[in-house]
Amino acid sequence: MTAPVTRVTCDLSISVDGYSAGLHQSEQRPFGDDGADGWGGRLHGWMFEQAEENRAELERMAAAKAFVMGRNMFGPVRGAWDREWNGWWGDEPPFHAPVFVLTHHPRDPQPMAGGTTFHFVTDGIESALAQARAAAGDGDVSVHGGATTVNQYLAAGLIDELRLHIVPFTLGAGTRLFDGVPALGLEQVGARAASTVTHVTYRVLSASR
Repeated sequence: MTAPVTRVTCDLSISVDGYSAGLHQSEQRPFGDDGADGWGGRLHGWMFEQAEENRAELERMAAAKAFVMGRNMFGPVRGAWDREWNGWWGDEPPFHAPVFVLTHHPRDPQPMAGGTTFHFVTDGIESALAQARAAAGDGDVSVHGGATTVNQYLAAGLIDELRLHIVPFTLGAGTRLFDGVPALGLEQVGARAASTVTHVTYRVLSASR
């Protein structure tokens, strides 16, 4: 019997012009000039204010057995870990699974309530993905963001399924999906319009295992 192959997926909320955050991101405004209060409410309102309408997409996002994220998504601390920071999500983050955070600065794993443990990976995107695959077993691995991290994995051909949640407004500048990514072949395998977002799922044809 052939062992199941772990899929590498990505869910990302973006504006119509492809931005996942605006300019001038800071601890006080994590999403920068995002067309609202800087906390991503406009981009991510579909997840919270219309959660029931988008239940299927939220359950699919949560189904991954391991996650990868960039240092910037984990928090605003830059450079060496000069203060305690355990993410934006409080004592019980929503992942309930191992999360591998890309960083240049070593740090011991940080266990949290609810089954989430943050692991800090200093030797690159391939290493983080290999560790996430091992942790996920036969489950999916989600490259959770932000867009800069997603772009690195897309450029390396390491994402199998790209799930975009497109919110009907434009930002004009900021952190943009596909920046620096070579031309890709995508196959649309799903689409659904909700009241405040359109969900589109693509199979990345050039992704490698």
